[in-house]
Amino acid sequence: MIEARFHDSIDSISAEAWDALRPDDNPFVSHAFLSLLERTGCIRPDWGWRAHHLGLYEHGTLVAAAPLYLKGNSHGEFVFDWSWASAWERAGGDYYPKLLNAVPYSPVPGPRLLAGVGPRAAEYRVSLTTAMRQFAARMNLSSVHANFLRDDELPAFDHDWLVRSDVQFHWHNHGYADFAGFLSALNHKKRKNIRQEREHVARSGLSIEWHGGDKLSQAEWRRIHELYEATFDAKGNHAALTGTLFSALGESLGDAVQVALARQGEHIVAMALFLQSHDTLYGRYWGADMDVPGLHFELCYYQGIEHAIKRGLQRFEPGAQGEHKLARGFLPVRTHSRHYLVNTSFRSAVREALAHETEAVDDYANELLAHTPYARHGTAR
Repeated sequence: MIEARFHDSIDSISAEAWDALRPDDNPFVSHAFLSLLERTGCIRPDWGWRAHHLGLYEHGTLVAAAPLYLKGNSHGEFVFDWSWASAWERAGGDYYPKLLNAVPYSPVPGPRLLAGVGPRAAEYRVSLTTAMRQFAARMNLSSVHANFLRDDELPAFDHDWLVRSDVQFHWHNHGYADFAGFLSALNHKKRKNIRQEREHVARSGLSIEWHGGDKLSQAEWRRIHELYEATFDAKGNHAALTGTLFSALGESLGDAVQVALARQGEHIVAMALFLQSHDTLYGRYWGADMDVPGLHFELCYYQGIEHAIKRGLQRFEPGAQGEHKLARGFLPVRTHSRHYLVNTSFRSAVREALAHETEAVDDYANELLAHTPYARHGTAR
């Protein structure tokens, strides 16, 4: 007998048991990262987030789990359903709260249905999606959403779940010896543009550094958070990650956190924050208080590519959106989400609308692939 239990804090689940269910070392679904978000004030009901994690227990042992949140809005998800919410509420329904299977503030593909890698993993993943649907029906919720899924998790969602996909831009390591080796794979125009951008930064007089998060001082972490917060504020966005979280990142996650810095003398003037697994680098946040041509590309992309080559990482995912990444060696890949709308009539109407959206996304992805920056098509994925 499998028992489904819901937890209003990740810390009510054993960290060892949770992490043992991860199929890889993606840091975003680690117990340490999810706990840090909760303990440092990033997961708050007044910001639309309430932890409600799912655990499946067999004879008292945790055999599967999923990071879940009751959402009071659709902020911080990066799979946009505002139009669905508006339509449902115009019809007299309450769209929120909804149930979300995702990592907060992180448009990063990775495990969402944690079931280990054993012979019953596929069975447990189906049990997780079934438990989510049953909870939504029992609590009279409008919907359940699972965002940025791994390919091997998709079969756990039956036909009642609506299918959505989008496009991100990822860099792949094809055994490059160094950054020059990567440049040599690009066509002449793209190679020339990247060199010019890097030369602008080199002539600026700024010193560029790369550090593991556990090697930075608390004063440096405070400065990094200042730059992150100021950049969000300048764009009119809400900076959801607290200074307390930044101060604890290096200590809690160690080498899984990486930071590229630009200094003018001793003063940090720009930063790019990354997380990494054993084979993938994930770009997350950028901040700067001075305008230097090419500095964003240097810290957020070129330093990351150099780091991935040096570490032998196979992939670099710099974040959501951004066609400008294509010209810098990042190729389009598809991301996947699944959505269960409890009301069958509403589900049918949205399914019809999604058919048109899917066609548009397919056309967009195919158009992007026709403009590969690589000189040899065999280097693209």
